[in-house]
Amino acid sequence: MLPPSLTSWPLRESLSREGVSGARLWIGRSVRLLVVAGLTWSTVAGPHFRGWALVAALAGVAATLVVFRAFFRVTRDRLLGPSVGLLFVLEAAAFGFSFAGARLPAIVLWCACAITAMERLPLAAGVLCSSAALAAYAVMNTDGWLTTTTTTAGLALAGYVIRLDAEARGNAQRLLAQERAARKAEAESAALAERGRIAREIHDVLAHSLSAQLVHLEAVRQLIQRSPDLEADRAQLLERVVACRGMAREGLDGTREALSALRGELTPVEDFLRRLAATEGARLDVTGAPRVLPAEAGLAVRRVAQEALTNVRKHAPGARVSVRLDYGADEVGLEVRDDGGHGRAPELSTLSASGSGYGLLGMRERAELLGGTLESGPDEEGFVVRLRVPA
Repeated sequence: MLPPSLTSWPLRESLSREGVSGARLWIGRSVRLLVVAGLTWSTVAGPHFRGWALVAALAGVAATLVVFRAFFRVTRDRLLGPSVGLLFVLEAAAFGFSFAGARLPAIVLWCACAITAMERLPLAAGVLCSSAALAAYAVMNTDGWLTTTTTTAGLALAGYVIRLDAEARGNAQRLLAQERAARKAEAESAALAERGRIAREIHDVLAHSLSAQLVHLEAVRQLIQRSPDLEADRAQLLERVVACRGMAREGLDGTREALSALRGELTPVEDFLRRLAATEGARLDVTGAPRVLPAEAGLAVRRVAQEALTNVRKHAPGARVSVRLDYGADEVGLEVRDDGGHGRAPELSTLSASGSGYGLLGMRERAELLGGTLESGPDEEGFVVRLRVPA
């Protein structure tokens, strides 16, 4: 059984004009046009063809060109039987030209068959077909054994070199196509990752600011609905509206910060946590040696702190909250802990279901994307969220 290297076809890219430069295509077409013109002229100008014989000879040249074109097509489709059959038809046509006295067209046709067989067929079949064409040329040539031997060896070498060149071009085209596909997949993956990042930013900003506004708006609604005298509750209503306006301003600032984060422009983590803790009435402790965090790690700390404090506001109103930022040797940690609060206010009874419900899931996903961990759950008194990310 022959090895695959002898029975495998050249690459499809090698059998097509893909990757061939415009100048090379123009040169190839010019050479083929000159060969056809030379064959036609030698047939017309030869002394052997006159009258109907000339018409038959020109028809033979045209039929040969048609068969050659069909040979190129079937080899491009990798059909071995039709390819070898058409090649032997061309070699038989060369014998016909030789017996009819058209020696030059016969020689050109044998040489063309030898070269194209080596270039476009599997190597084993190409060697056999090329050898048959060169043997026919050697038998019918009368220029002397030295000239015949030299020409035969040169044609065999030329066919093999052309085959190697075509295979190199085909490999280059295949590698280029694979690289383009890899770049396209990489671009699509980067686009999906960026979409996920933007979606998380939108969720985190909206969940934090809108849920805070919803708390105060719900309280205002409850006061208006149950109060017989709105003037008596004017101070409470005004306090809630002012707080709601503050939350809206905070949401606007958070949106601006999210846009800055998407552009890679972030304020220091400690400054952000101090402002957030002051707004939420939480205590902030910082341990370890402060340093500048990578953008993604700093963004994860910000968003987890926001989400954890939002959950405290929604599920444990009035709870005392402590926030601790810990700078480790090769990581940064964040812990948000509450004491469970003192019960839910009546106006907040329906707020635990507000939001999208993907807060903890989003925090955990954000941590895992960075190779970190996030733990959340009840402790002795209340609820605790712990984040660890490499930094």
